[in-house]
Formats: sequence, structure tokens, C-alpha cells
Amino acid sequence: MVQDEYDVVIVGAGGDGPVAAWKLGKAGLDVLVLEAGPFHGNENWPNPHEGPGKAKASDSIDDLSGDLLDEQFTTRELEMTQKLLFGPADHERGYWFRKFPGAGATLQAAGVGGTTLLYTGNHPRAYPAAIDEQGHWPNDISYEDLLPYYREVEGMLDVQPAPVTAKEELFFQGAESAGWDLIDDKNVDSAGYRPQPNALMRPDEKLHVDNDYDGNFRHPDADNPEDPVEGHTLAAHEIVGNPVPRGAPFEEKAKKASNVGFVPPALETGNVTVRPNAFATDVLVDRSLCGNPEATGIEFRDTWSGDTRQVSADAVVLAAGAIETPRLWLNSGLPNNGWVGKGMTIHFGDNVMGFWEEEVLEERVGKPAVDPQEGQTIAARFDYPGVGMLQTTGSGPGIAAVLGFGASASGFTFTNDVSDAPWDSQGRIAGTDLKEFLSRYRQALPILVVTDDRPHQRNGVSVAPGLEDEHGPVPQVNYVPSEGDVKRRDELAEIATDILKEAGADHVHRSDSPATALHIHSTMAMGKVVDTACEAYDVDRLFVADHSALANGVGGPNPTNTGQALAARTAEKIVDRYFSKTPDCSDSFK
Repeated sequence: MVQDEYDVVIVGAGGDGPVAAWKLGKAGLDVLVLEAGPFHGNENWPNPHEGPGKAKASDSIDDLSGDLLDEQFTTRELEMTQKLLFGPADHERGYWFRKFPGAGATLQAAGVGGTTLLYTGNHPRAYPAAIDEQGHWPNDISYEDLLPYYREVEGMLDVQPAPVTAKEELFFQGAESAGWDLIDDKNVDSAGYRPQPNALMRPDEKLHVDNDYDGNFRHPDADNPEDPVEGHTLAAHEIVGNPVPRGAPFEEKAKKASNVGFVPPALETGNVTVRPNAFATDVLVDRSLCGNPEATGIEFRDTWSGDTRQVSADAVVLAAGAIETPRLWLNSGLPNNGWVGKGMTIHFGDNVMGFWEEEVLEERVGKPAVDPQEGQTIAARFDYPGVGMLQTTGSGPGIAAVLGFGASASGFTFTNDVSDAPWDSQGRIAGTDLKEFLSRYRQALPILVVTDDRPHQRNGVSVAPGLEDEHGPVPQVNYVPSEGDVKRRDELAEIATDILKEAGADHVHRSDSPATALHIHSTMAMGKVVDTACEAYDVDRLFVADHSALANGVGGPNPTNTGQALAARTAEKIVDRYFSKTPDCSDSFK
């Protein structure tokens, strides 16, 4: 049952909102979390895409069902893409539109868990230099300040180095041969390679290659517990939800997306209510006070019925993501100092793919195939503070084809002269060439380039004039990389090519991908829109607890760990400022 009043209302149950809800619930506050998308794996919504369900909200861990999640997350690529991409639970109504002029695109999900439903479980920390030396973060917060929150989040999600399969072994061989060092510290201040720190349960020991396991891959709690496994099953399904192991209770699924890692402990506090299918349309404020207006609640729209409702709260937290948070702010008519929605970073990315002859792979990894679909989706990485990072990627051939060959800013391969480039081909591949490359899919290793792009005020989110959906003017996303961003991406592509060739690849293809917003941050940046407690400068009692509050792209590493660490810290600051008898306002810029 949704009340009319709460201590705190949080907009968004994506990667960060549930973290803040858990911390606030632990502090004894009454918290409502509004989520625009559905709630998968919850018994109140056994068919979440077919109707509004048996209840409006969920406030008990007993509502969660691993069996339902097994039914709803099929791992079929096209089906899961339709279920998870950013849109209402009712798919007959189409996806929610974002305008991205030019060749750009955004990749986000709707539903409890948000885009962590699509993420690959990668949980590295930010590069310390990106926070302490680049100058984007306020002086009042340092990398050292985030360390206790990193440890807290990593402990909750059991973050561990990823297991090594053939694709990681091949990458490590190439990186070592290219002269790079193995990194053995979570706080990275020099270039090198290492296993990916992942919020994915380690696979059962019986799945080790030496054990030649031939049993089933279901959890001990499943109906057929004969020879069961716990943890990750080494099937790279993270991008399409990944409900493995089948038969496991909801909170024991291997991938610790926020719906699995933080929603259960939030509900377990007894103080948190999650209301899905609720799209926030207005931040309610009291403008009668002297000084700043004060946030008093949220108006939201039921995405099934279309009805609107208001809830009031003593504090409001925006955690709708780096696109929807500024959109909601702008559509609510809140003060705009010129940085609302601006300074967006997306880790300006690219894709580089190597191909091997079977006999070379036999010699290097002991079998004639890389088999990128095996293991965890992204289980190895190369870190280069000040430039960005590289990651191996594993997925089914459909996703691999889209990432590696389906789109290019430089057109088709036959239009590109690569005689002076280190790679052997560049651009979009089609026709006979595409068939030939895809026939070698099992002998391929894709590398994702993730650039340390820097904040620029021209990049970001505005609302498109004259273009509205049922929730108001839609967001328009603008992104143009700087010359420095392009140079850093080119350098990383060259390093990726060198690593692949040092590992024995006979052909390396560079996609030259168009700007694709996989990681989106810094549109409501700390030091520009919010202070170091993530409270808005211009609206009291209004906080931001998602990736939009990050002051830059954290140097290139996957941002989920840092976003969640910051959300945990922000929740503590909310308690200190407004729900403590002796509030600590020492870090306020006000």
C-alpha cells in the first residue's frame, strides 16, 4: 500500500536508488522508491508485461521469487532486449523515446534493477587520479573519502576477480607479451592488465576445466538437485539479464544487479516500499520560503492506468539516471544554473576484434577456439589511468556482430584506407565478408575500448522543444567528443590491436563505433549542480543519488561501483542533515 507521506521518496530503482534506499531503511526512515518500469521476479506481478498485477507496490522480501525470475528472464537475446530496454511494462505502447541527433544512441533499461539488468557485473573502482588530480571533483571530496563506501558495496555484492577461460588467457598472454604488467591492487595508479573485479558469484569449483563436469547446472534448491552447482555457470548471459543458476532463490542469483544485490536487503529493513510502473513527472516544491525553494514530494503517473498521484516527503532523492534525472528537473521548472543536464560523459567507446587460426589457438590455449560466449561476459581488463581502459567481451554471435560489424562512424570497410593503420580493416562489414568473419566467431576475441572522455558543457541532456510523450517534453541527448577524447580513444584502439597481435591474431578489425552511450554520467555533477553531500545548490532537501552526480567519467572504469558508493555516502548525508538531532553540515557549500 502506497502512503501519502514518507520520510524520503526516491525516484528510480536502477543501479543506485536501491543502495540509497537500503541505507536509509537501515537508518529507520520510511522510504518509497518509485520505478518507471516493471518489477521482475516479484509475486505481485507474475506477468509483469501483461497487466498491472495484483498490487501497486511491494514492501516485503517474501514477495521475491527466483522461480518467477527464471520464467521471465529467458536469456533469448531478442526477447530479453524487448523486455528490458527503456520503456513501459506494456510493450504494446513502444519504447520511451529519447532524441539523439546524428549517429549516436543510448542503451538503458527500465525496471527494478534499471540498467544493471543489462550490465555485465563489472565493479572496478574509479582511478584515483580521475578524482584527485583532474580537477573536476570538488576539493571537499577525495578518492580516500570513497574507500569505506567502496568496501561496503563490494562486501554486499561479494565482488571478486573473474574466473579465467580461454578468452581471458589469450588476452593476458597478449598483454604480457606487449610489455604490460599485471595489476594486483584495487586502487589503480599505473597501466596494466588484470582479471575484472565482478559482482558475479564465482563458479562452482566442479566447473573447473580440469574436472570435465558433465552434470546439470541447476541450484541445489531446484526441483532436480542431482549434482547441482552454485554461483555463476560460465554462460555469458549477463547482457540479457542472466538469471543463473536456475532454481536459485531470488537473492542467490549469481549476477548481483541492484535488483538482486540491494533490493532484497532494502526490503528486509521493513522500512522500504518499491512502487514499479510509476513514472515521476514533477518534483513538488514549496516556493513560499525565503531563499531556496524546498522539495516536498513527487508527482508520478501510473504507466498502466495513466492516473497521476502525489506523495510528500521530508527529502526527495533523484536516482532516475543521467538522462531522466535532468529531464525531470527541467520539466519540473526547477532553477537552472547552466549546468543542469550538462557536462555529460559516456566513455566514448569503440570495438576492436581479433581473429585466430585454429592451430595457433591450439598452441596458445589448448583448443581450436576462443569461444567468447563461454565464461563471464567481461572477465579481463586493461587499465590506463589518464587514457581509459580495454575489456574483453563475450556474448552470443548476434550481439558480437552488432558491436563489431553493425555500425561505424567511418562507413563500410571498402571505403577506408588502412594501409597506415595498425589494424587490418576498419568500418562496417556486410555481404560475403560479414559471413566470412562471422563463420570465424568461435576463433574471435572482441575488445571494448572505453575512453576517459572529459566533461564539456556542450554535451548533455536538454528537453526537445515541441516533442512530448505522456510524461512531458522528451530528453534530447547531445554528444560531440573533444579532440583529446578522440586521441585517447585512438591510443586505446592501437594498444588493443597490439595486444591482439602479440597474442597471435592474424587479422584485427576496428569498428570505429559511433558515439554510443553505454555508461552515462556527470549530467548533474557534484560541484556544479549539487554539493559534496549531493544536495542541490538551488533546491533544499533535493538530492541526486545516481551516476549523474559523478563529476566526470571516473577515468574510464565501469561506473557502477563508484555510483553505488556515492549513493551510499549520500544516504548517510541525508540522515545527518535532516534526520539527525545533531546534523553535520560541515561539507555543505551553502
